[in-house]
Amino acid sequence: MKKNILEQTETYIRDHGMIEKGDVVIAGVSGGADSVCLLFVLCELRERLGFEVQACHVNHGLRGADADADEMYVRELCSRMGAECRFFHENVESIAKKRKQSCEEAGRAVRRESFLRMCRENGGTKIATAHHRDDNVETVLMNISRGTGVRGLCGIWPARDKWIRPLLWTDRAQIEDFLREQGLRWCTDATNDEEIYTRNRIRRNILPLLTEQVNQGTVRHLDELAEQARELWEYLELGTRQAWEHCVHGAEKPPDGCTELFIDAAAFSREPTAVQKQLIKRCLAEVRGGEKDIGTAHILSVLELFGRQTGRSLDLPGKVTAQRVYGGIGIRRRREQCEAPGEKVTLKIPGETRLQKQNMVITCKFIEEAGIEEAREIPQKSYTKWIDYDIIKHGLSVRTRQSGDYLTVDRYGNRQKLKNCLINEKIPREVRDRIPLIADGKHIVWIPGLRMSHAYQIGEKTKKILEIKITEEKENVRDDQSPDFGGKG
Repeated sequence: MKKNILEQTETYIRDHGMIEKGDVVIAGVSGGADSVCLLFVLCELRERLGFEVQACHVNHGLRGADADADEMYVRELCSRMGAECRFFHENVESIAKKRKQSCEEAGRAVRRESFLRMCRENGGTKIATAHHRDDNVETVLMNISRGTGVRGLCGIWPARDKWIRPLLWTDRAQIEDFLREQGLRWCTDATNDEEIYTRNRIRRNILPLLTEQVNQGTVRHLDELAEQARELWEYLELGTRQAWEHCVHGAEKPPDGCTELFIDAAAFSREPTAVQKQLIKRCLAEVRGGEKDIGTAHILSVLELFGRQTGRSLDLPGKVTAQRVYGGIGIRRRREQCEAPGEKVTLKIPGETRLQKQNMVITCKFIEEAGIEEAREIPQKSYTKWIDYDIIKHGLSVRTRQSGDYLTVDRYGNRQKLKNCLINEKIPREVRDRIPLIADGKHIVWIPGLRMSHAYQIGEKTKKILEIKITEEKENVRDDQSPDFGGKG
């Protein structure tokens, strides 16, 4: 059994590219059978694969003396296996109340935070958890029961970012048989039998019933379903990334901190429905800063908005608005900070100009002894520009658009109305009046995040270079010298 477990785990690690030579793997070790097996297997493979193993144990403060006994066992086990271990003590019950979570949710979050902290502070490159096939199947069933799409059917990923699950190929029974064969004991958490937790009810009641009365291969079939779903999800993600490139505009975060996106209706209509829905979800998440509370109903509502008349809008979770505009859908977040500068504000040259409502700082400084080749790199940075200072006629200001505004579009001096430029850039009509502009009289020097007037670009005859940089205003942060007290172990 030892040879089988070790060889299959090594093969699984290699197949999924989980560990590379020189990695420092932080393993979550609670003292339960799964995590004891994980630690043992990693320690057995570390020399063969050329990586280092460290263990992380989290005491949740929920089980009193039993939890302390688990910690003592993990300490002794790590010492015997020659693995460094860090111990985190957290009051999960108190944290759950503060965060308005169940103890199960808070415990999971605390473990994750502890693993990430140790990974950061100990130079870790991978985080290994002891999830196995039964955990994966329980997760899939729980997701199906609560309502899910393809993503929820994926279950637990073998490897995602720095997180790896080397034992996901095996099951609980094999793990316990393996430990008995090796003479290794493990700790038993009594809460694993308490049916107040959803996962425990699925483990103790639902899965045995399906296996005994529906199909003996239920666990295997659900695990295979999850693997197929992961393959489909990767394909869908690829399609969504490709669609993003030619369907979504204005995706870079503006300096006022309020992301505004425009989905081109013509390009969007050519995408498969599955990609369309995922693209809408990604846009909503991008604008609001996360996927929380974005449901199928919201995605379908935005999808229907493509067939509505211009001007119709939807209010969505997270103070997000989706509006049918000319040529597509505009998505933005409703925040006071998104207000555009009202009256014209003259820029301090050199110096900093602060626009408090927009949470924006415009810094101007002269560049000394800068070469032309270096200057040519600057236009690639959307919120930093170098301009020919001697071209300026009326002085620079930041303001919103006015009648008669224009840009120079080529080296021959040809002009384009600002209005036409914004239309060509597919900026929604209701957004155009809020865009901050750097202006020299009626001549628009720079539309931050979009384009710069050709007339002000650096050339061979440039003598004085002015750098204009737009950043977000940083909040005042107290100089706190206190230590950082942080926490499945």
